[in-house]
Amino acid sequence: MDANYFDLSDDTPVYVISVAAQLSGLHPQTLRQYDRLGLVSPGRTAGRGRLYSTRDIIQLREVQRLSQEEGINLAGIKRILELENEALRLREEVHRLRAEMRMVRALIRYELPPGA
Repeated sequence: MDANYFDLSDDTPVYVISVAAQLSGLHPQTLRQYDRLGLVSPGRTAGRGRLYSTRDIIQLREVQRLSQEEGINLAGIKRILELENEALRLREEVHRLRAEMRMVRALIRYELPPGA
């Protein structure tokens, strides 16, 4: 099966650090610092260069907003991002479990004879 190189998602790392810096409005050194601190985790090229996705750019902007507008330090921002990611994971799990419960209920209704 051939890969469609133009079928990119928001998670596809495509922007080199200079472009990501321009799109996020931050200095490239700030992006490197955020990467070292684990605030944003860009993809890597074969030569270990950073490649940022659209989702990374959005996250960089949010880190900057929390820092500049809300006055939250970087450790606090890291914790906020961790909690947001955990909340998203849990919402996805709840969604999956609800779908599974609907399936089980449908199977029970289908398998039990009327009046049983």
